[in-house]
Amino acid sequence: MEIKRLHVGKRLSEVAIHNNTVYLAGQIPDDYTLDIKGQTREVLAHVDRLLADAGSDKTCILSCTIYLKDMADFPGMNEEWDAWVPQGHTPPRATVEAKLFDPKVLVEIVVIAAQR
Repeated sequence: MEIKRLHVGKRLSEVAIHNNTVYLAGQIPDDYTLDIKGQTREVLAHVDRLLADAGSDKTCILSCTIYLKDMADFPGMNEEWDAWVPQGHTPPRATVEAKLFDPKVLVEIVVIAAQR
């Protein structure tokens, strides 16, 4: 089976596609000065863009893992998530507190989705 990679860099690819399944690298915000809601909105916009590039969308998400710097940010992140995820298409999801690579990054999201 062929593996297709999109947005390939020296260290990682943003997307890998295999057997009609789309795997996204962990997505982080561009603007680290935003609060949890702003960072979550940015990350979800990255997810939307990458899924579209891979021939998928948020209704096709099979699994999602959300890493938060601090679980105190869980309600704010969930507010943005709930506004973004289509009802009836809410995927299995795990949310964990983790030490992220930069202390200003509040959220990182990893998604696995099916192609349309």
